[in-house]
Amino acid sequence: MAKRVAIVGAGASGLASIKCCLEEGLEPTCFERSDDLGGLWRFTEHVEEGRASLYRSVVSNSCKEMSCYSDFPFPEDYPNYVPNSQFLQYLKMYANQFNLLKYIQFKTKVCSVTKCPDFTVTGQWEVVTEREGKQESAIFDAVMVCTGFLTNPYLPLESFPGINTFKGQYFHSRQYKYPNVFKDKRVLVIGMGNSGTDIAVEASHLAEKVFLSTTGGAWVISRVFDSGYPWDMVFMTRFQNMFRNSLPTPIVSWLIARKMNSWFNHANYGVVPEDRTQLREPVLNDELPGRIITGKVLIKPSIKEVKENSVVFNNTLKEEPIDIIVFATGYNFAFPFLDESVVKVENGQASLYKYIFPAHLPKPTLAVIGLIKPLGSIIPTGETQARWVVRVLKGINKLPPRNVMIEEVNERKKNKPSGFGLCYCKALQSDYITYIDELLTYINAKPNLFSMLLMDPRLALTIFFGPYTPYQFRLTGPGKWEGARNAILTQWDRTFKVTKTRSVQESQSPIASLLKLLGLLALFMAIFVVFL
Repeated sequence: MAKRVAIVGAGASGLASIKCCLEEGLEPTCFERSDDLGGLWRFTEHVEEGRASLYRSVVSNSCKEMSCYSDFPFPEDYPNYVPNSQFLQYLKMYANQFNLLKYIQFKTKVCSVTKCPDFTVTGQWEVVTEREGKQESAIFDAVMVCTGFLTNPYLPLESFPGINTFKGQYFHSRQYKYPNVFKDKRVLVIGMGNSGTDIAVEASHLAEKVFLSTTGGAWVISRVFDSGYPWDMVFMTRFQNMFRNSLPTPIVSWLIARKMNSWFNHANYGVVPEDRTQLREPVLNDELPGRIITGKVLIKPSIKEVKENSVVFNNTLKEEPIDIIVFATGYNFAFPFLDESVVKVENGQASLYKYIFPAHLPKPTLAVIGLIKPLGSIIPTGETQARWVVRVLKGINKLPPRNVMIEEVNERKKNKPSGFGLCYCKALQSDYITYIDELLTYINAKPNLFSMLLMDPRLALTIFFGPYTPYQFRLTGPGKWEGARNAILTQWDRTFKVTKTRSVQESQSPIASLLKLLGLLALFMAIFVVFL
C-alpha cells in the first residue's frame, strides 16, 4: 500500500513535491488555503492572510534558464527575467503538464499537524484541516511543509522612537501593491533589500522626494551582467564556484567588491556594505544608480527619531519632512500548525538537518521544503530537496543517526566561517552549488564530470564552465530526463532568442579572432589543471 503524504501549500515547492511523490509511487494530498495555486507568484489586489504577497511590478531575480524546474524549461518566448504574471502561467503549465491539480484541495486551511499516539512506531501524523467552516481530520504517513517564509512581516516599531506620534501613513512592504499611493508625496523607505529598493525606485517616478534608509548598505547588481548576459548565468558556474571556494575569504571578498564596483562605485553612492566579509544577499535592481545620480532617490543612514511629520536620521541634525514611511524590514517565519516540539524557530532558523528534516524526530516523516536562502533560485532548490525527501520517505535513502544530525545542525548554527570562499554566516544562507550537488549525490543524480569528459566532452565542458542550470540535475539517476542534454546545449540559444529580435550583421576583427584563440588555449590549460 502506497504511503499517504500531506503537502501543505501549492506554491512552487508544493507543486514540485506533488510531482516527486507521484514519481516514487506515493499518494500526495496537497492542502492550499487560497483558491488557486502559485503561492508567492500569484498577485492579488489585497493581502491574503497566511500567504505571501507581492506587488504588481515584481520580476524574477533569477533568469528563466536558472529558475525553471529541472525537467520543464520555460517557454522559449518568455523573457529572460520573468514578470510575476508569466511566472504564474508557467507554474500552471507545469501543474497541467504533470496532471497535478487533481491532488490539490483548494480553500483548505491546515489547522494542525500532530504526531499520532503511536508515532515512534508508525511515524504517522494527524492533519486537521478546515474548509468552509468545517473541520476534518485525516491520518497521513508523512508531511511535507511547503509554506515558504514570506508570510509573517517583521515590523520592529520599538526600534523607531517617536513612531507612535507620526501623523503620516506607514506600512510594511507586504502591504504595497502599486506606486500611485506615493504620487506627490515625500516617501521614506526603511530597508535596502530587494523589496525596499524596488519600492524606492518605483516611488521615485511619482513621489516628490524619496529617501532610502539603510543601516548596513548592500552590493547592488544589475540583471544585465557582463556583455549583457543574465547575471546568474555568468556568476553561477561550477568552475567559478570551485575557484571562489579555493581562495581565502578576504581575497574572495576583495574580488567581489572589485566586480560590484565595476558598474558603479558603491562608496560614492552611499550604499557600500559595512560588512564586506559576510555575504549578504545582493540587491538586484537595474535602475537604482540612475535614480541616485539624478537625485530621485537619496540614500540615508538609520533613523534616529520619528516626529509628527518628519524624521531625523543618525549623524545629522536636519529634520526631513515625510508623508509616508514604508518598512521593508523583512519577515519572520513560523509554522502555526506545528507544535514547537516538532519544529522550533529560534534566531531566524530551525533545527533542520540539511535545512529539511527535524533532527530530533525518531521517525523522519516530516520535511520542510524551501526554508533556505541559497544564492540561487529557490525553485530548483525546493525541487531537489523534494526529490531527496520522497526517497527518504519511501525508505530508499537513509538518514544518519539522530545524534549525528543534531551535531551537524548545532555546528551549522554556530555560523563559523571556513576561511575560504564566500562567507555564508547569516541564518538560512547556503552555497547554492555545493548544497544542490550534495543533495544530488544522495539520490545518485549528480553528473560525473570525469567519465563524461571521456564519453561526451562537449557536454562535460558546458556543465563545468557554463551556467549551473537545473537541467544538469536530470542527466542521470532517478527521474532522468531524456531532454536534459539538449536543454543544456541549447540554453544560450533560448537566452538570446528573446533579446536578439532584430537581425544584425556582425563583423569580426582580427584582434577578436586572436583573443578567441588565446581564450581557447586558456580553456585547454584550465581543463588540464582541473581534470588531470
